Amino acid sequence: MFREDIIIGIFSGWRSFLRKCLFRVLRVGPIPSHIAVIMDGNRRYAKKKKIDDMTGYDAGALALLHLIIYCMELGVKYVTAYAFSIDNFRRHPEEVQKIMDLTMESIMLLTWMSKLRLVRVHFAGNLQLLSADIQDAAKRLMESTAGYKNFVLTICICYTCSDEILHAVEESCKEKWDDGIGIMGYDEANDYERLIKVVDIEKHMYMAIAPDPDILIRTGGEYRLSNFLVWQSSCCHLSSLGTVWPEFGVFYLVWVVLDFQQNYRYVAKKKLQL
Repeated sequence: MFREDIIIGIFSGWRSFLRKCLFRVLRVGPIPSHIAVIMDGNRRYAKKKKIDDMTGYDAGALALLHLIIYCMELGVKYVTAYAFSIDNFRRHPEEVQKIMDLTMESIMLLTWMSKLRLVRVHFAGNLQLLSADIQDAAKRLMESTAGYKNFVLTICICYTCSDEILHAVEESCKEKWDDGIGIMGYDEANDYERLIKVVDIEKHMYMAIAPDPDILIRTGGEYRLSNFLVWQSSCCHLSSLGTVWPEFGVFYLVWVVLDFQQNYRYVAKKKLQL
């Protein structure tokens, strides 16, 4: 799918120099710690360019790679990408299989890139829904990069926020039971300890690895969250872009960050009120 020289080329050359100059100016204002993206519009891009859908998905994967590099240069520490929803399994089986093949290729690319740039890669979602080979490859990559702290990339795959919340509640209940609280007598002294609190749920969320997003970007001209980070996005800056995902570039990122900086005081105040 990608050659290693393409990736190295993104990090170097005159375009990289111009980006870094632009980002240096941008860093005069507040820089988001965590950017999340709903990568919408791959198939529309393919239709627009009169290419097959999988070539459109390849272009979308390349756009994500560019975003990761831009965010590293800008100083963003966390990037989360909505790659595949549980609801996407309803699509045609051939399309789902092709996306899974692309996922495996992407894991191989990320394995190489994580060593080059010390990127921690995390997969969030119900990974049991993946095939055994993709599960194994994803787990190996997560384990091998667990010690990296410079940059954290989270790929949400087989994910919905509804499933994430259900998983967190189930794990919280199990934890209470394993601690012996579930079998305590029903006296008033134990009532509070028996309750499941917000902190219990949040530590079992798939996204517990990262802070809540500062910016959530959706491309493709849509304004819905599509069951993505609903729990975590109550105070984040939402940005809906008319461009389709494969056409997302550095100037779209700059525009979004500038918009975030204009509204930073309001968003920061809301977070403090929680």
